[in-house]
Amino acid sequence: MKTISDPEILSGYLTDASNVPGHAEVLVRPTSAAEVAEVLTHCRARGIPLTVTAARTSTTAAAVPQGGWLMSMERLTSIESIGHDRATAGAGILLGELQSAVEAEGRLFPPDPTSRHDCTLGGAIACNASGARSFRFGPTRPWIEGLQVVLTDGRILDIGPEDPVPSDWPAPQWIEPTVKTAAGYAPPRRLLDVFIGSEGTLGVITKATVRLTDAPSEVMGIIAWFPDRPTAVGFMRNVRASARADRRGVVSPQCIEYLDHHCLALARERGLDVPEEARCALFCEQVLEPEHGEEAHLDAWWEALEAGGALADDTLATTDTDGRERLYALRHAVPAGINERVVRNRMRKVGTDLAVPDAALDAMMDLYEAAPIDHVLFGHLGDNHLHLNLLPTSADELEVAKAFYDDLARQAVALGGTVSAEHGIGKLKRAHLGWMVGDEVLASFRSLKEHLDPTWVLGRGNVLSFPGPGSTGL
Repeated sequence: MKTISDPEILSGYLTDASNVPGHAEVLVRPTSAAEVAEVLTHCRARGIPLTVTAARTSTTAAAVPQGGWLMSMERLTSIESIGHDRATAGAGILLGELQSAVEAEGRLFPPDPTSRHDCTLGGAIACNASGARSFRFGPTRPWIEGLQVVLTDGRILDIGPEDPVPSDWPAPQWIEPTVKTAAGYAPPRRLLDVFIGSEGTLGVITKATVRLTDAPSEVMGIIAWFPDRPTAVGFMRNVRASARADRRGVVSPQCIEYLDHHCLALARERGLDVPEEARCALFCEQVLEPEHGEEAHLDAWWEALEAGGALADDTLATTDTDGRERLYALRHAVPAGINERVVRNRMRKVGTDLAVPDAALDAMMDLYEAAPIDHVLFGHLGDNHLHLNLLPTSADELEVAKAFYDDLARQAVALGGTVSAEHGIGKLKRAHLGWMVGDEVLASFRSLKEHLDPTWVLGRGNVLSFPGPGSTGL
């Protein structure tokens, strides 16, 4: 297989969405599992670090090489089959491309990370990606029916949905927090669980079979405005309870997204219509269930909004394409506005990925709102998983933001939460993972890593610190 060492070509592969710079000596772009196995055995025999990269949408530097070889999965893009219950495709296919092909057949693969049109299927599986619809459908893990995985010794495993973990593998057994989480190696119920969420450290995913469900015939988008945060959170708790009681009920949102008053200011700056009295908003999506019909859903939502203290007369609810575009314009104004601030400040943002149990949500939101520098708070309120974006304007403020982030991570752990709800650990949150799981659990992660990758070839520096010379210091 051809190896590439041209610096101009390599330069396009050396960072991800974290903007952490990397370096590598060689790039390879395999076209089959056999070629992946060839690369792995070569690197293992020579002790060459190997970083797997896909579409580089990670925010944790997981795809950033710190020396050695870099393996891009960009050529493993075939769709092998789409059936009624499952689909099989190469790990390098863009997630959104696979989803579009599935939806053309009237089916749905639900995981919906924000980057789904830019990230790959294998990358989404490797970090157990989730998104707004995770409130209803959960993260990627329960939707995976099979994987083809290449181990560092060259073995190619074709893993089925209920294949057990081999008895001689030291599988970690620990109690994860009872929240949406993507931190560390999950306690595996089946062999698939070992590799889902392992962030490219235990094996290389080359192909996946995913589980499909019914595609909704119609979805109603809703933006509800609120006079203050307590009212919005109280309303969320009511509709969340309704959805948990009956996921096909008249009020059963598939997502509940929060936008704080800083988000609304960004929307106003971009010329979008935001009620003057609004201090925050919720963006929700309601699948229109055939047994109820659109009118019953609308009536039930309107009643809930009025009873919940929303600015009901200003609520936007629509099922048509033009109306949905208005809703999405408001939703997308937030990341666009944040990116503009980052460029204007000439300083990178610091963003959280924490989640806490239901009972701790108010306490965590109080902490977020006490941020010492300019900030924006939004995200997956239904999962108690919000993204605080800290926007420093100087090097000093950047250090303040980093220290505040660390404090928030410790507080989330103390409240029974997770240090990563959807983005994973990568190279940037290893210390946070240690605070969350403790030394004994970290040792169990290391045992599994060393059993499958005794020379620490794969994803060196991701999830766990490399114990040998040349350790990455990120």
